[in-house]
Amino acid sequence: MSTSSAPDAPPPLNGYSRPLRIALTLVLVLTVLRMAAIFASPLELNPEEAQYWLWSRTLDFGYFSKPPMIAWAIWASTAIGGDAEPWVRFSAPLFHAVAGLSLFAIGRRLYGDWTGVAAAAVYMLMPGVTLSSFILATDAPLLCFLSLALLAYVWIQSGGRSLAPAAGLGAALGLAMLSKYAALYAVVAIGLHLALSRDARRAWDLKTAALAVLAFAAVLAPNVIWNAQHHFATVGHTAANANLGGKLFNPGEMLSFLGGQFGVFGPVPFGVLVGGAGLLAWRRRLEAQDLLLLCFALPPLAVVTVGALLSRANDNWAASAYIAGSVLAAALLVRWRARWWLGLGLGLQAALAVFTLLAVTNPAMVDALGRSNDIKRVRGWKQMAEQVVQRAQVEQINGGLSAIAVDDRFLFNALSYYGRDYIGAPDAPPLTVWLRGNHAGNQAEATAPLTPALGDRVLLVSLEGLQADRIVADFGASRTAGILHQILSVKCAARYADDEKKYEHRCLRRETLILGEGFRPVKDRD
Repeated sequence: MSTSSAPDAPPPLNGYSRPLRIALTLVLVLTVLRMAAIFASPLELNPEEAQYWLWSRTLDFGYFSKPPMIAWAIWASTAIGGDAEPWVRFSAPLFHAVAGLSLFAIGRRLYGDWTGVAAAAVYMLMPGVTLSSFILATDAPLLCFLSLALLAYVWIQSGGRSLAPAAGLGAALGLAMLSKYAALYAVVAIGLHLALSRDARRAWDLKTAALAVLAFAAVLAPNVIWNAQHHFATVGHTAANANLGGKLFNPGEMLSFLGGQFGVFGPVPFGVLVGGAGLLAWRRRLEAQDLLLLCFALPPLAVVTVGALLSRANDNWAASAYIAGSVLAAALLVRWRARWWLGLGLGLQAALAVFTLLAVTNPAMVDALGRSNDIKRVRGWKQMAEQVVQRAQVEQINGGLSAIAVDDRFLFNALSYYGRDYIGAPDAPPLTVWLRGNHAGNQAEATAPLTPALGDRVLLVSLEGLQADRIVADFGASRTAGILHQILSVKCAARYADDEKKYEHRCLRRETLILGEGFRPVKDRD
């Protein structure tokens, strides 16, 4: 493996060169189109987004299941434009725009102008990024700050020892950790690269290394302190996602995860990344730049693949691999002069990006294709909240309510957002969560549990009625107060109108309403 030289010196900057103009235009056009689609879309917040919005109402240095960056971003955007859905999602395409431009700079510095353009195009048209531009999740800020961290690291490797990039690297890594703890893969990547490359080690001295570490620690410290004060709740939740308590050999899960990466990264880029880079490594023909990028792409892919084999893995869990992966895949395609393959890959991803843009603004397209199930999590929550609020207002008149309680965090989050005008009123009953177990399993249960002090007369909302029998057992007196439903697709509406017994959870959501009096929870709940 060739690691005898550091990455080539950066190409000269010729003002606003043609490649730079192309990269800027690509990123700007895609970002503007995505922002416009967010404001035109009728799709509602999914419960996770509603949860992040709820966190943003009380700024902190950490939350039960995630670090704080996503809540900070929502706080900033909603402070500008208000609490409507587009403003909650406002930062998502902006995060990706920063990442796209950073990858252009990385590709340009390591390989040349046109590799930078190709890297920006691969990333901005990546299917996972396309979807993530319309739904705000922790991956968007994670990838943004990881791209800045990689840019700073590349700058250090190719530009000599400099304090500013070292501080930037530490700060960007800290901000990435405040976005999602998957940023830890980048720390592993740096260690791996330093271990494999003598020239990588030569780029550092004690002063630059100390500054990078101090900047990283300073940015991350408030979250570490928050975790220590809250029994490391976020860290524990992240570790619990590994779910290693069951069967420890699941080849089907592993194959499903690997197959899903063709959909996350794109079929051509993922094939080039795995096949091309793997072949070069096997033949010991990796260039120094290739090795650097491979060290950043490999750890998340390898770790999550093993995790899928041992338990399970969501397709997006290795998303951090595709910051470096976008540059490496683009570099290999440009080096091999595989213009047709590059064009094919980008063409497929562009077509998917156009379809997604149209689907976000006109969800009837998704219904017409029989894929309503794919968007059910962004439908029906506003209607549910309106139905619950309407019934709560009636019960307040007819006997009063000491609390509204739900048995699912999705209901809690959606009610908090879509029922915010009522829930936040001074005379409204508090929104609480009926606990399924003896201990809180999420932030809603930790911060707003239903207690006997609030249990005089409670309107309970049970998602699909699955916990209704257990809920009734916790009250001295109770009765079913009705069943709500939200139809999630046009086809489902027709089916439900023909025969209500043809209920199907994929196109219809239901909640059972229970009026309970005298809340005295059963002691052993696990």
